[in-house]
Amino acid sequence: MTRDPRFDVLFEPVKIGPVTAKNRFYQVPHCNGMGRAFPSSMTEMRRTKAEGGWAVICTEEMEIHHTADHTPWAGARLWDDRDIPVWAKMCDGIHEFGSLAGAELNHAGATTANRWSREVPLGPSHFPVEMYDPVQVRAMDREDIRALRRWHRDAALRAKKAGFDLVYVYLGHQLSTMSHFLSPYRNRRSDEYGGSLENRARLAREILEETKDAVGDTCAVAIRFSVDELMGDAGITSEGEGRELIEMFAELPDLWDVNISGWEHDSATSRFKGSGFQDDYVAFVKQVTTKPVVGVGRYTSPDAMVSLVKSGKLDMIGAARPSIADPFLPKKIEEGRIEDIRECIGCNICVSGDHHSAPIRCTQNPTMGEEWRKGWHPERIAPKDSDASVLIVGAGPAGLEAARALGQRGYTVTLADKAAEAGGRVARERRLPGLSEWGRVVDYRLYQISQMPNVSLYLESEMTPDTLDEFGADHVALATGARWNADGIGRQNPRGISIADGAKIMTPDDVMAGVVPDGPVVVFDDDHFYMGGAVAEMLLRAGADVTFVTPAPEVSSWTHHTLEQHAIQKRLLDLGAKIHCGQNVASIDKDTVTLENVYNDALQVLAASAVILVSMRTPVDDLWLARPEVTRIGDAYGPSTIAASVYSGHRYARELDAAPHDGVPFLRELVELSPN
Repeated sequence: MTRDPRFDVLFEPVKIGPVTAKNRFYQVPHCNGMGRAFPSSMTEMRRTKAEGGWAVICTEEMEIHHTADHTPWAGARLWDDRDIPVWAKMCDGIHEFGSLAGAELNHAGATTANRWSREVPLGPSHFPVEMYDPVQVRAMDREDIRALRRWHRDAALRAKKAGFDLVYVYLGHQLSTMSHFLSPYRNRRSDEYGGSLENRARLAREILEETKDAVGDTCAVAIRFSVDELMGDAGITSEGEGRELIEMFAELPDLWDVNISGWEHDSATSRFKGSGFQDDYVAFVKQVTTKPVVGVGRYTSPDAMVSLVKSGKLDMIGAARPSIADPFLPKKIEEGRIEDIRECIGCNICVSGDHHSAPIRCTQNPTMGEEWRKGWHPERIAPKDSDASVLIVGAGPAGLEAARALGQRGYTVTLADKAAEAGGRVARERRLPGLSEWGRVVDYRLYQISQMPNVSLYLESEMTPDTLDEFGADHVALATGARWNADGIGRQNPRGISIADGAKIMTPDDVMAGVVPDGPVVVFDDDHFYMGGAVAEMLLRAGADVTFVTPAPEVSSWTHHTLEQHAIQKRLLDLGAKIHCGQNVASIDKDTVTLENVYNDALQVLAASAVILVSMRTPVDDLWLARPEVTRIGDAYGPSTIAASVYSGHRYARELDAAPHDGVPFLRELVELSPN
């Protein structure tokens, strides 16, 4: 297949200072939960993206000095020459495919508590650190400023020595000391580094000029800048100081990487923002500078990418999450295979890995983070090891992925589901408010298996122990999913909840089936991820009187890790939900619910014609109980996230017919003892 000519513009080279990008696809800096903690995993992940056609591949934030120590965050580090070999290896892997490597150098100032180095954090003014650590930033004096300039220059030289082609001056997301100096609310100085925008930008200008002087002969020097903080007059705006800063520095860097701030806005989930949501904020930049401009917006459509370039809004198509969901996105466009793109669903499960300092994972791409430690390539998979036939029961995310990957290996696969629609839990959850893009998990896999003559899908085909025996497949995998409990068993109530006869109890399965109860409804969320908030929103939009109850101190608490907790709670409040945090459901009667305060055991009674229990799920494992010799995958084995289900299905396909392995099933990197 050949590239559609209308996409030719995306494959034009772009000159960035002293270097040239081979096309317009630019993987902007993004965290990955690996960095210095799992360097070989990080290195192979970035190398794979280069193989997939990305012209520029950048690191995450790269610590330049021990006075800005992100511990326990597993990010990049370039404190001294001993850190160079990791990055040299990564650069070599990226260069292997003719791509450019970018280093996002950063001194994080007020966003670090220096938990390991135990140094006092530095910033423009005295201020508490961003986390809840009982630590404050020390206002930098002129000697501190001179030292920071020296640290950044030294780090730039180390980056050049490691083989980087681009070096960043990071002014974005209020995550760098330079952005804190720029800030009208963090910088309260009265000297030449405070007050006017020109003064607040002085440090950034000095560091930019010194970086160009140090490495600009061979390395492009880029600025990453958030043009709008979405704080109105309290912060930087694209109509005010954001534009003024771009005008002030217009021709100084070799490239502008522009976005909005903070991270929760820049990487907003699809539940709250669609593709291209940053366009209106950054469109002015190309009017101000002649230098290349890269921007992001969770772009997955090549037509939208072409429009951005031809309309003069962007020179390069930036991506973090779309490059995670499909490291081969550019290559697929180039080869005329756009229908094979695994489009990002904007769920931000990738972000959660970074928050936990654990290797990144992706709902769409089960190989993300496994490229080195398991040798999983996102596009290649070993051919089948036998002529065995495989029956998969359940066409949810685990079953679909197992069928797709086994079909790619060459196995003869039959996929059966008792429902009239494929997709399992995703088929239901995609209809919840804001989650329609999650349906891409199903759509991508259905299309892929539709192109495979060795994979057959049968809907409305319920399997029993007898039909399993009659089918006679060599291998059987049960991907029958899980159902939500109606007894309240969960974290807060491990023995369940006292429920009176006649009380109307519902679960998310009922709500997703379209049931809207009359009268006041209590949604009890002991799950703490997205489901409680989503079903509450669905009921509110259907006109129900909803009270949201959770033992946690806030709504959907775990969604801090997907950067949307604030948006979920705001949405429910805006829709009129009554919210009771720090409350457990002690008992449920026919028309009332008794709440118990989790801190002091105080009781209160609420009217409730129905209670939606969102606590835990139980595997649908009837077939396995009758035939325990078959294999369970996905939620039927252990209820978890959709990403975990896809991973489980993929792992089953990879490991089918493989020899048993009793040891650790992946490569590890061990800390080396110091000789001292």
